Amino acid sequence: MKRCLTIAGSDSGGGAGIQADLKTFGALGVYGTSAITAVTAQNTVAVTRVQEMPPDMVAAQIDAVAEDIGMDAAKTGMLWNAAIVEVVAAAVKRHAIPNLVVDPVIVSKSGARLLQQDALEALKTRLLPLSEFVTPNLPEAEALAGLAIPDAEAMREAARRIHALGPRRLVIKGGHAAGPNVVDLYYDGEDFQELKAERIDTRSTHGTGCTFSAAIAAYLAHGLPPLDAVSRAKEFLTAAMVSAPSIGRGAGPLNHFHALHQG
Repeated sequence: MKRCLTIAGSDSGGGAGIQADLKTFGALGVYGTSAITAVTAQNTVAVTRVQEMPPDMVAAQIDAVAEDIGMDAAKTGMLWNAAIVEVVAAAVKRHAIPNLVVDPVIVSKSGARLLQQDALEALKTRLLPLSEFVTPNLPEAEALAGLAIPDAEAMREAARRIHALGPRRLVIKGGHAAGPNVVDLYYDGEDFQELKAERIDTRSTHGTGCTFSAAIAAYLAHGLPPLDAVSRAKEFLTAAMVSAPSIGRGAGPLNHFHALHQG
């Protein structure tokens, strides 16, 4: 059985973070393991408290998984501070972790900051060069690239700048842009590909970035080519949003197990 590791924060509401990643892994037929970077008190409305893990404990969790279970792919989510970014990057090198997908989580859906300012530079210089994929949304892409992204051409320039930081390939998610379609931009350093999907009118959007990046990691673990992994992950995410239950008073969670409930 293929194995995936998620290195991310815990969401007590179950919609994002470690919980969303493990649900995605399970739904896509890979064995999921985790290294928790922070514990959040969180629901669909707000993040009310964050308690980060000691960096050596984050490293110990990764070591424990790598030395026994192993992994065919891994993803990162909320990393919180520069010290945690540093130990995660060191562990990725130490264990030669393959197929690393970096979801550069900076701000939650409810607006709470999930990456300290001093950690952004560490993420750019230490972790992105080790990654197979980085999956920023538009605000995250602006932070990584250092420019505003008002249109498609600026999105391509941002992709070039982010690729220059070291990831082998990336996909900038277009969900924050206006329009009837969501257009994601894939770039591997040579070719651009646009992936389009009809925009879904729903408030169940909590954990979309976590789910998308976890699905990419799962499909990479299964051996899919990178662009196919992204395309399949986008299909999985769309179906999870379309069939999402109405839970909570804010941005609700997705239905990660939609395939089990068909028919």
